[in-house]
Amino acid sequence: MAKSTLSFVCQNCGAAYNRWQGKCESCGEWNTLAEEDTSGSVPVSIRSKRKGRTFALESLAGKSPDAPRLSSGMTELDRVTGGGFVRGSVLLVGGDPGIGKSTLLTQATSLLARTGHRVVYISGEEAVAQVRLRAERLGLSDAPVQLAAETSVEDIVSTLSEGAVPRLIVIDSIQTMWTDTVESAPGTVTQVRASAQALIRFAKKTGAAIILVGHVTKDGQIAGPRVVEHMVDAVMSFEGEGSQQFRILRAVKNRFGPTDEIGVFEMTGLGLREVTNPSELFLSERDLGTPGTAVFAGIEGTRPVLVELQALVAPTSLGTPRRAVVGWDPSRLSMVLAVLEAHCGVKLSGHDVYLNVAGGLRINEPAADLAAAAALVSSLVNAQLPTDAVYFGEISLSGVVRPVAQTPARLKEAAKLGFQRAVLPESARGEPGGDAGLSLNAVNSLTTLVAEIAARGSRRGESNPPAEKNATPARFRRGDG
Repeated sequence: MAKSTLSFVCQNCGAAYNRWQGKCESCGEWNTLAEEDTSGSVPVSIRSKRKGRTFALESLAGKSPDAPRLSSGMTELDRVTGGGFVRGSVLLVGGDPGIGKSTLLTQATSLLARTGHRVVYISGEEAVAQVRLRAERLGLSDAPVQLAAETSVEDIVSTLSEGAVPRLIVIDSIQTMWTDTVESAPGTVTQVRASAQALIRFAKKTGAAIILVGHVTKDGQIAGPRVVEHMVDAVMSFEGEGSQQFRILRAVKNRFGPTDEIGVFEMTGLGLREVTNPSELFLSERDLGTPGTAVFAGIEGTRPVLVELQALVAPTSLGTPRRAVVGWDPSRLSMVLAVLEAHCGVKLSGHDVYLNVAGGLRINEPAADLAAAAALVSSLVNAQLPTDAVYFGEISLSGVVRPVAQTPARLKEAAKLGFQRAVLPESARGEPGGDAGLSLNAVNSLTTLVAEIAARGSRRGESNPPAEKNATPARFRRGDG
């Protein structure tokens, strides 16, 4: 009989300690240590007597066939996975509660099952009748998906080993699974790690693709030990706001494909609808003629995406001005504001600044700097930006506008949606691929763009227009904004 070994394990990162303490030294979280039995079911004396088996070693030379992929039937999902599910791969899908994870996987499994493949959906949170109710609401009740409501990993593996090997298995969710090999409650770090390891071994041995659904914490991270993310082959995050109809599936990790692709879906009464042209959808409700709005031509993976950036600069009555950002990096906004004040004379220390990416999309690339700066200055001077122009470019700390990648793809997407002009870095003017028929306004420094926007505000009623095109307006230098 193995001696019971107790330790205190952090439920956030999986770090183990010999005694309880209020703060985890590994991840810095408070009150996340829980007492668990980490001895396992096999005594150490028995494990140490096991003899290792020999296995064949292969050389680097030789030809290996490409990993066969299985298309899910959903173009946006295949785009994020890199072309489909690879045999024997394990994917971890995380997202906020109610965001649509189960809806997405129900649609994917139903489409795949209709092509003749064996697909199994195992739910640890809902009964079979509840899963059937969702499928009926989505109009997928006739799909030959095999359902089960089970949480024991040993029972699941034993059942799936009988008959033909399933091509796709969905485990919803990994936090509800438990195994007999460890003595801990379901949902703890030890159980999640052991259950995931058992399912991964089954996938690698049989060649079945497995999708694990994971809960997320309050800050958006997948709950459970971070080691599970390293064990699986791909990690996908399902993002979106409950008030928004758009949902973004983003690859965080992918051993068999790119990690910068996104899939765009729209939540409807009949489930998730694929959005093949997200730019047109993000700009469908664009507010034309309003100061403080600029269209950013971005790149998500290999797909160009046009989205509207909205800025509001208003005088503040607080001692410390408010800075609020939705859909963009707050640190990036602070840097743009510092450059505007240091090199362009735009004084925003007495103003509240709000920045929003319309449509619920989250932008990660620095090419949005120029569009954000244009929207901020436009709101400050109450100047309307051209409604047929797109903006993209990275701003350096010296105020120089730096070039960005894939300029021709951005211009081509803008021309396809009817835009007439583009504001871009000076060094990107002569890139191969042409201008896509757009009128290019190349800027070398942020001061040039600020002066052009300020001149528009002056023509709308300012008393002192700038003397030169590239000169910083006097009202910015005085700080009376």
